[in-house]
Amino acid sequence: MQSDHDASDTPEAPSRSQRRREALALFDLGEALLTLSPSRLAGIELPEDVRTEIAHVRRITAPVARKRQLQFLAKLMRRHADAVFAPARAALGGDAVAHRREVANAHRLEALREHLLAEGDVALGELLQHHAQADRQNLRALIRQARGERAGNRPPHAYRELLRQLRALESAAAAATTDSTPDDATN
Repeated sequence: MQSDHDASDTPEAPSRSQRRREALALFDLGEALLTLSPSRLAGIELPEDVRTEIAHVRRITAPVARKRQLQFLAKLMRRHADAVFAPARAALGGDAVAHRREVANAHRLEALREHLLAEGDVALGELLQHHAQADRQNLRALIRQARGERAGNRPPHAYRELLRQLRALESAAAAATTDSTPDDATN
């Protein structure tokens, strides 16, 4: 005798917990889509009703109303197949990788700044080996001023300027490496 709920006849529906996880994932995706600039969002393929609702949620400033409207956006997104949002997830995944790379670079530059403040001329010499175009006198003056600010418990103007200079050196070095292509080397 077979029961009405024979496992071979009907596929199992997702559990309540699984449906909740999927709904929360779509809520998070909607929230991430809201953080994108309009130009970035325009480059992502989305259903028109979802795009319209995103524009509507962006106009809402009250936190509770915004959250409620964001929940409605997630509900609207659940009506579409999961594959529809694959391009959006891919675009946001690329953003996450780029964000981690930027954060790691910022930490590296901050560590370099601390190394310059701790070691002084030795660390500055190491830096100048990698960045010959750097202004030695300006960097040395900034290091000295930042040490004085720290010792005198003053606002960190030179400390911040030193980090800006290090970022400028890094971006100039990155631009120089992207400008020199293998075609230039063969000519």
